[in-house]
Amino acid sequence: MARTRAQDFDEKRHGLLLVAANVFATQGMDKASMSQIASEAGVSKSLLYHYYPSKDALIFAIIHTHMEAIDLRLSQVPRDGIAPRARLERLILVVLDAYRGADDQHKVQLNAGPALSDEQMDRIKNVERRVVRHFTETLREIRPDLDRPDAPRTMPVALSLFGMLNWVYMWFREDRAISREDYGRLATSLILGGVDGLE
Repeated sequence: MARTRAQDFDEKRHGLLLVAANVFATQGMDKASMSQIASEAGVSKSLLYHYYPSKDALIFAIIHTHMEAIDLRLSQVPRDGIAPRARLERLILVVLDAYRGADDQHKVQLNAGPALSDEQMDRIKNVERRVVRHFTETLREIRPDLDRPDAPRTMPVALSLFGMLNWVYMWFREDRAISREDYGRLATSLILGGVDGLE
């Protein structure tokens, strides 16, 4: 007889992902073990394996779940009735807010490459492409001239923006003078106008 799924399956699974992300982020991918993660989460090793059959499956789930959640939130930013520049700023703020309290997941994402299979990496890259597409589509509305046939630049600009956003966790602190909203506006101005165009 098949084992039925507990009503709180998703909640427990998410809790395990948060604990595992913290262990991987602090101990490193190689040193962290399933036994250590189970102990930190206060569950048996067999229960951890019930949710995630292997270490790489757990690492993949941390990243994929995090990225899917960001993509979902970005897809909810309205396209109609909002100027493209205002939408770009809103998209940036969605990403910055999604990174709030997610430093561990972010570190796992940045360092997990060697631990994942090609198939797992492809699935993550597919989500990453969807995330970036929200930005490239908006940038094309703001600056359609960025994509000249001889020099397409929308994608490099979008990836440069993510280069900025992805390292915010290294320096940003909630108690500093600049808020996430302030930085969202700053990042928007930097991307669209460069330093000379800062408001």
